Amino acid sequence: MIELKSEQPEDRWEVEALYDLCFAPGREALSSYRLRDDVPPVLGLSQVARDSDGILAGAIRFWPVHVGAHDALLLGPVAVHPTRQGEGLGGSLIRDSVAQAQDSGWSRMMLVGDQPYYQRFGFVRLVGVEMPPPTNPDRVLGLALKPDAWAGVQGKVTRWSR
Repeated sequence: MIELKSEQPEDRWEVEALYDLCFAPGREALSSYRLRDDVPPVLGLSQVARDSDGILAGAIRFWPVHVGAHDALLLGPVAVHPTRQGEGLGGSLIRDSVAQAQDSGWSRMMLVGDQPYYQRFGFVRLVGVEMPPPTNPDRVLGLALKPDAWAGVQGKVTRWSR
């Protein structure tokens, strides 16, 4: 049995180790990481999945960003331990987090990823939304958490500041 829980500060190093295991070396050199530098993940939406022995099986994080003059959530990374892949855990993390984001009042969510995978969760290509280079614009995807939340939203994606 897998339990999804809100990520806590003490989970940080274990989650980072999972990301190191699941993604290529140099993952932190990606442009999306510049948007995350010195910005804490959104607590309550960022989640960990643990098995009945408390072993980390998966994790998902969300970061606040600006798209032009609008706020958005940046999903990622989402990772599932190699021994747990193929069980639908990644999909569960995404679906549960999307529902929580809607309930917490966020209007829009975005990510950089493969459209064939993420379209099943409702993500579509965002036209006019510019991630920092060298991001492939075909991989910039968005999900409206409220009706028409992406309508007219364009511009550069920038680091969160409040």
